[in-house]
Amino acid sequence: MGRMDTYELTRGEGGAKLRFSVQYLGDGLVACVCNENAHLGAVALAEYDYKEERVSTSVITRLGHKDDAVAQRAAYLLSKNTKRPTCVIASVHIASITEEEIKSVLETVDLMVKDFLRHSTRVS
Repeated sequence: MGRMDTYELTRGEGGAKLRFSVQYLGDGLVACVCNENAHLGAVALAEYDYKEERVSTSVITRLGHKDDAVAQRAAYLLSKNTKRPTCVIASVHIASITEEEIKSVLETVDLMVKDFLRHSTRVS
């Protein structure tokens, strides 16, 4: 990723086409995962606990939204692997989403986070 302070990646197709962006903010990361129907669905904050060697994650979800799984997963993975405080905004809306589509979205998020981690020179 070089000396850039932001990172963006798009992956998937149709309504499940996701855009993932990460920006460094001081010692932390602010990330956004969205699709074409972007909205404010959920926000997760994760922090690595050096003493316990684990990640603590808190999530706030808007009424009627189900973006919490995406926000929590991305925040956890980013914080666990970078050991940085991390905020993730999730805004993925797919009408009448199925369990299989949810699984696919979460797998895509995992791949996008892994891609960021591979290309980031500022990890840990």
